[in-house]
Amino acid sequence: MSAIRVLPAGPGALLVELPSGQDAEAFHAELLRRRANGDLPAVREIVPGARTVLLDGVEDRSLARQLVSWEIPPLHRGAGEAVEIPVVYDGPDLADVAEAWGVAVADVPRIHARTDFRVAFCGFAPGFGYLTGLPGHLRVPRRATPRTRVPAGALALAGPYTGVYPRSSPGGWQLIGRMPEPGALWDPGREPAALLGPGSRVRFVAAGVRG
Repeated sequence: MSAIRVLPAGPGALLVELPSGQDAEAFHAELLRRRANGDLPAVREIVPGARTVLLDGVEDRSLARQLVSWEIPPLHRGAGEAVEIPVVYDGPDLADVAEAWGVAVADVPRIHARTDFRVAFCGFAPGFGYLTGLPGHLRVPRRATPRTRVPAGALALAGPYTGVYPRSSPGGWQLIGRMPEPGALWDPGREPAALLGPGSRVRFVAAGVRG
């Protein structure tokens, strides 16, 4: 891994800046592994971002010096049980995504559903996970004109990410399908409330395709 930067982020917090999103995922996975093994000094919370990881509630001030010397192994996407999300591949942007990928429209669901995704980080709305896993040549740009309303449950692509909208909102991602029961993504009466958390594996199961 390339050099990282560790910056103070207020009392008892450290912000680790990584060169890329892939590096941030690998670093976050290593933090979780070391904490599970009892090899990480006490921290209250670990919050990944697109290219950062925030450690809050850091009790050992020497941790900043330790972090920059860590050897970070490559990320293994196949580790852990996957959360399966049923989706119907009938989104309005299927044809545009197929054209960008250079495949037939019918191939988009097959390619997407066979991909092993991982939640890199969460944000935007409660229950929304930014999922990585599609290879670089399958990245698609955001729409030139965002929609004023994207329905809850919409399965969408933008750049390196896949995501499912937990609630209706404006959005500029490419819509390729929908989750029939999006309420499962965020349930305040459940512990944890979010179905998807950073580091979770995700598999999409085709419950139907555009006829």
